[in-house]
Amino acid sequence: MREFFVVGGRKLSYLDFGGPGEPLVALHGHYNEASAFAPLAAALAPRWRVIALDQRGHGESEPAASYGRDDYVADVLAFHRHLGLGPVVVLGHSLGGLNAYQFASRHPDAVSGLIVEDIGAVVDCDWSFTTRLPRPAPSREALVEALGAAAPYLECSFRQQGRGWGFSFGIDDTVTSQKALSGDHWADWTAVSCPTLLVRGTRSDELAADHARDMITRRGGRARLVELDAGHVVHHDAPERFAAAVTDFLTEPGRAADRRG
Repeated sequence: MREFFVVGGRKLSYLDFGGPGEPLVALHGHYNEASAFAPLAAALAPRWRVIALDQRGHGESEPAASYGRDDYVADVLAFHRHLGLGPVVVLGHSLGGLNAYQFASRHPDAVSGLIVEDIGAVVDCDWSFTTRLPRPAPSREALVEALGAAAPYLECSFRQQGRGWGFSFGIDDTVTSQKALSGDHWADWTAVSCPTLLVRGTRSDELAADHARDMITRRGGRARLVELDAGHVVHHDAPERFAAAVTDFLTEPGRAADRRG
């Protein structure tokens, strides 16, 4: 079910996939939106109820004046308060993964467990792909052709715009957001106190193997790494194995005990 709430005069959208299970907040990456988590929500049901945010400037959420780190974290906090949740598991991919661990670092009482998909503690984002995106294409078919192999990763964000086809995110806003994503975020990563799963695609061009291992080492036993045969978008390339890794983490005895607190 799609729902809306207002933060600072801006409308934000989210999808509540429903069910009786324990809530899990999901945060998508650039070029995507909440609907990207539909397969994961189905795989985790009925034990877990996935609630996924359309982050600012994505999906049905309104564009924003800025896309800085503090802006995104403030949106996640407002989302958490809107839902009226206690400590909750937060999962995020790429942009959403950084937002998730920064939120966990700065609001530890709100997060019982953290799942970070293919993003590092130091980010050097390349926005050249973004600047080459069609603006817009004359048809959906033309958009798919222009994107080539990348089309399946972006199709949840396709939108008809007048007589053409584009995306549910703004291209210029995405570049701004990607520039703000880059930086050294070790302080936030190492400050996270809850149990954490880091998922890396072995063919990822975003998170290198040695950096991922360093991230685990610096967390001193409070995080573990799972590597799957996938690219940067692990939940898309290996949906069943990704869901299995998430399920294993969610059902770990130590994490459950920590959740009961």
